Amino acid sequence: MKRKSLFALSAVVVVAAAALVPVLWSGGDNLHNGTAVAATPADQAALIKKGEYLARAGDCIACHTVRGGKPFAGGLPMATPFGTMFTPNITPDDQYGIGKWTQDDFYRAMHTGRSKDGSLLYPGFPFTSYTKVTRADSDAIYAYLRSVAPVNVASRPHELKFPFNQRNMLIGWRTLFFREGEYKPDPTKSVEWNRGAYLIEGLGHCGMCHTSINAMGGPVSSAAFAGGLIPLQNWYAPSLTSNKEAGLGDWETKDIADLLKTGVSNRGAVFGPMAEVVHNSLQYMTDADINAMSTYLKTIPQKSEAPEPLQFETSEKFGGELLKQGQKIYADNCAKCHAENGLGMPPAFPPLANNQSIQMSSAVNPIRMVLNGGYPPSTEGNPHPYGMPPFAQSLSNQEVAAVVTYIRMSWGNHGTAVSPQQVAELRSAPLD
Repeated sequence: MKRKSLFALSAVVVVAAAALVPVLWSGGDNLHNGTAVAATPADQAALIKKGEYLARAGDCIACHTVRGGKPFAGGLPMATPFGTMFTPNITPDDQYGIGKWTQDDFYRAMHTGRSKDGSLLYPGFPFTSYTKVTRADSDAIYAYLRSVAPVNVASRPHELKFPFNQRNMLIGWRTLFFREGEYKPDPTKSVEWNRGAYLIEGLGHCGMCHTSINAMGGPVSSAAFAGGLIPLQNWYAPSLTSNKEAGLGDWETKDIADLLKTGVSNRGAVFGPMAEVVHNSLQYMTDADINAMSTYLKTIPQKSEAPEPLQFETSEKFGGELLKQGQKIYADNCAKCHAENGLGMPPAFPPLANNQSIQMSSAVNPIRMVLNGGYPPSTEGNPHPYGMPPFAQSLSNQEVAAVVTYIRMSWGNHGTAVSPQQVAELRSAPLD
């Protein structure tokens, strides 16, 4: 977004915020109105164990731990179009962590997006999803975090551009994009379906990646789970609502469950950010919860149309030339694992033929896999995954475009050609 547009946008938000201050800063507190009562279980050990499991389900460690750092000590940089945010220390340290937080304080953050001192939290913390978490589950997570080793390290201040470093501006954002409230079960659905919905929409916060965001950093509600490019990470979270992408309407529930639990299935494998989710979170979940999530995902309404393409178009003529070149590159570099007919050897080597992730409108993910390679996560169900070697050093932009074009347009696949320009733009994308 251009700087001029940003300032124009900020002005609108500031005006909205000013108008709403009397309403939203009225001092009301719903935590003590008789509807939210802190849990007081007799078995503290059981509560901590439950909290550990729920923290896994929410993948808390992924954001609140830097690589090689102390668990939950924060400091992970999160690049956004508005600047860089750093995750806070959530260990029970009295000085820099949540050591002096009460259960009410923690629930307030989860449920309302407000810190202990009442200040508004930035939506990099997914409180728009966590608001659906029950008080009992929030208390369990709190008990677990209080049990981890305290780390006396200060949280790093955010480095956000003006005016986005003004927290009061979040009042306008919250009015537009945040609806507070715990998950309410759908009485017309099964217990299993509701459990899956609770995990997917709440702790799992899957919509944070699989839903496009607008210029204000808010989710496009009309496009829930319809996929989107993860800002500045340059990975595409595919649509779960279209069978032209990763829509699950024609998947068997077992294949969905296998993918979530182990990172591989007969329908494909996970890479990139989703591999981290499986490694840190999903592999530790019970079979019952994985099946519940799969049941819910299976019922997400499917749309006939795919999202708008997020790529440069390649001319039909040039696409034909790339196709011919890509066939040879594929035979020399790819066929040994993925087979000449593209059927692969699943689950070790996923099929490329009739693979929705290959044919999506956005070619970001297959381009990145050819450039950077990668491994599915190492999980209990798949402890020694086979990996994909990187080809960034051995193939030019045109050669990568050629082989990706060939894969997207062969064996009955209906993808479109990609351009060397697309490859060039992704060659320097961050690996972490």
